[in-house]
Amino acid sequence: MFWPITRRLTIVPYALMAALWFSGHAHAHAVVTESSLQTHPVRPRQPTTVVLNFNSGVELPLSRVFLVSKGDVHQPAEITAGKKPGEVLVRLPALTEGEYAIKYKIFAADGHFTENVIRFTVQDTSQTR
Repeated sequence: MFWPITRRLTIVPYALMAALWFSGHAHAHAVVTESSLQTHPVRPRQPTTVVLNFNSGVELPLSRVFLVSKGDVHQPAEITAGKKPGEVLVRLPALTEGEYAIKYKIFAADGHFTENVIRFTVQDTSQTR
C-alpha cells in the first residue's frame, strides 16, 4: 500500500522520537544520582563510609574506586554493595583536613563503562572561625 506524502511526513517525527528514546535506554551508563557526601561530610580523623547511588546496577568485581589526595596520589578504596540496586559503599580511611576526590571506574550491569571524579573537602566543622 502506498501512503500519500503528507501521511508519510506525519509519521517521520514519531519514528525519530521513538528511535531516540530507545537508543538512550540501550546505551545507558552508570551515573551517580546521589552521594552521601552531600548530606554527611567527611570528618577529619574518622574512617568514613561514603554511599554512592547509581542509576543502574553495578558490577562490583569489574569496578574500581580510588581515593585521590594531594599530589594526585591514588589509593584503592574498598567497595561493597549496598542494600539497594545501584548502591555502592566506599570505605575511606581516617583523613586529615584537606582536599580529596573519589575517582571511580564503574561497569554498569548492562556492560557500559563510566569514569568520573567527585571532589570533596575534609574540614573540622566544630571549630568556629
